[in-house]
Amino acid sequence: MTTQDSKAVKAIEILLVEDNQADVRLTIKAFEIGKLRNKLSAVEDGEQAIAFLRREGSYNDATRPDLILLDLNMPNMDGREVLAEIKNDPDLLTIPVIVLTTSEAEQDILQSYQLHANSYITKPVTMERFIEVISSAVEDYWINIVKLPPRE
Repeated sequence: MTTQDSKAVKAIEILLVEDNQADVRLTIKAFEIGKLRNKLSAVEDGEQAIAFLRREGSYNDATRPDLILLDLNMPNMDGREVLAEIKNDPDLLTIPVIVLTTSEAEQDILQSYQLHANSYITKPVTMERFIEVISSAVEDYWINIVKLPPRE
């Protein structure tokens, strides 16, 4: 029996729902610096997120994500509404949702979990810490440890 030097990690599809373009760029940079080999798609608001998930309009050929990173405070349809819509849709409810937001408000945390968020992460302020959190939360936990449901 031989020992493998490194285990093959399956790349996953991640949907980032974020209206702040600076945070989108920061997340992309965190994936690059952290050498995360996953496919990251981004949409700017909740309405676009639901269209992406349901493969409607310009998103008709979108790949179903394995994981969603969701900001709470967005125009048109905020993250709470998106989370409620996802978790009330039998076709989407198995997709894990990580709330990734600047809010540390207890009400936002409580409401996110009541709406069945899978985890809640407050965005770190520094680039270094942001990369560390993204690497730990996404790569280490959600990819290497957790068994994600199959894409439907």
